[in-house]
Amino acid sequence: MFPSRREFLQQNAWGFGSLALSSLLMQEDADAASGQSGVLASPHHPPKAKRVIQLFMSGAASPIDMFDHKPFLDKHHGEDSDFGEHVEAFQNGLGPWMKSPFPFRPYGKSGKMLSNVVAPLGACVDDMAFVHNMVGKSGVHSQATYLQATGFDTPGYPGMGAWISYGLGSLNDNLPAFVVLPDHRGFASNGPKNWSSAFLPASTQGTAIFPQRANPIEDLMPSSSFTTKAGDADSMRLLEQINGQYQSQRPGDSRLEARIRSYELAAKMQLSAPQALDISDEPQHILKMYGLDRMGSEYPAEINAPEEIEYFGRKCLIARRLIESGVRFIQIWSGNDNGFPRRNWDSHEDIRRDHGPLATGMAVGTAALIQDLKQRGLLDDTIILWTTEFGRMPSTQGNVGRDHNPYVFTNWLCGGGIKPGVTHGESDQWGYKPLDRDHPTQVYDIHATMLHLLGINHEKLTVRHNGIDRRLTDVHGHVIHELLA
Repeated sequence: MFPSRREFLQQNAWGFGSLALSSLLMQEDADAASGQSGVLASPHHPPKAKRVIQLFMSGAASPIDMFDHKPFLDKHHGEDSDFGEHVEAFQNGLGPWMKSPFPFRPYGKSGKMLSNVVAPLGACVDDMAFVHNMVGKSGVHSQATYLQATGFDTPGYPGMGAWISYGLGSLNDNLPAFVVLPDHRGFASNGPKNWSSAFLPASTQGTAIFPQRANPIEDLMPSSSFTTKAGDADSMRLLEQINGQYQSQRPGDSRLEARIRSYELAAKMQLSAPQALDISDEPQHILKMYGLDRMGSEYPAEINAPEEIEYFGRKCLIARRLIESGVRFIQIWSGNDNGFPRRNWDSHEDIRRDHGPLATGMAVGTAALIQDLKQRGLLDDTIILWTTEFGRMPSTQGNVGRDHNPYVFTNWLCGGGIKPGVTHGESDQWGYKPLDRDHPTQVYDIHATMLHLLGINHEKLTVRHNGIDRRLTDVHGHVIHELLA
C-alpha cells in the first residue's frame, strides 16, 4: 500500500521544515474544501464546460479539401493562378488553381458543405461551429505547431492543457489531469515539447499514452520479474530518505513536490489506467460506431482508410473513457513527423493519397466521439476543438499536391457552451486569405474562448516568469462571443 501524499509529507517532516510542511498541508486542506486542485480556488465566472478534447492534425490539413468548399476552384481548375499580389510560398506551390479531388455536398439542417472524405461528420455537422478565417504567423511546421499548442511560436512555453491543469486541477486524483494520445507511429513536430509544463509545475505536463502499442504507458508497471513487494518497500524508504535530504538543502524548490506527486500518481495509475484503456467491455454497437469492427469497406476504394479508421477511432474511444474517468484535458494527435509515403497531413506531393485515408479515419472516429459523448450527456460540458498548424494553398505544387498556407485555415469546435451549426468568419473565394483581412481569427482568440467556457478569464490566469506575467494568450486574445451558445 503506497502512502498518500499527506502521509508521506507527515512521515518526512524532518526534511521539509515545519513551516513548509504546514503551508503544504494547509493548501491541501483548502484544495479539498473547494473541490479544486488547481491554483484557482473557484472559477472567475460560472463555467459552461469542465473538460476539453483537442484533435490536432499534424502536418497542416487542407480545409478546402474537407470543410471549406470553394466553387471558384471548381470553375477555374487548371487555369494559371493569380492571387492579385506577391505570394511568399514555402516551396514551389504556385502552380495552376486546383479544385479538390474530393466532391462536396451539403449536410444537416445547416446545409454545411463537406467533402466525401469527411462524410461521417455530416451526421454531427449541426453540432459543430466552424471558423474559416484562422491565420497563423509562420509557414514553418515547428513554429506553427508551437503556436497552436502553446500560444507561442517558440519553445519554452506550457501547452494549453498544462495551463488548464494548472488553473483548474484534476477531476480525478487517480489519473493525470492532462493526457496526450500521440500518433503511435511517432511524434509530431516538436514532440513532447508541445505538451510540456515549461515554467509551470512539472505535475501539469501532459502524460503520453499510446493505445495502439503493447505497452501504452511506458514504465508504469515494473518490467523486472525480480521485483518484490519487500524490494519496493525498501526502495520507497530509500527514496524518502534521499528526497528528505535533498529538500532540506533546497528550501523553496518545487521540483521535489512535483516528484512526490508524480510517484503517488503513478501508483494510483497502476490501478486506474489499465481499466480506462481496456475497451474489451465495450458493446459491439459502440465498437462499430468507432469503426473498430470493420475494415472500411463502405468507403470508396481510393480512400484506402482501414488502418487510419482503426488508429484514430481507437484513440477517440479511449478519449471518451478517459473523459468518463475524470481526465480534464485530452489531446489526440493525427500524423507523425517522419516517414514516406507520408502518414501526416503535409501533402506536398499528392492530396488524394495523403488526405484520403487520414481524413476518413479522422472523420469516422470524431463523428463517433461526438455522438457518443452526446448520447451519454457528456457533450454538454466537454469542448471538442479540431485544429492544425496551418492550411494548404489553393494552387498546385507539382501536379496534385498543395504547398503550405499560413494565411488562412480552419478550426472547428463543438460541445460545452459552443453555439451549434454556425460558421464564424470566411476565407476568400480561393481559400487563400480571410475574406475580411482586417478582422481575422487568431489562435489567441480560440484559446481565450475556450478558457472563458471553462470559467477562466484568460487575462487573469498568469504566472510570473523571468520578470514577465506570462499567460496562454500572451498579450492578445478576445473571446469570440459569436461562438457562444
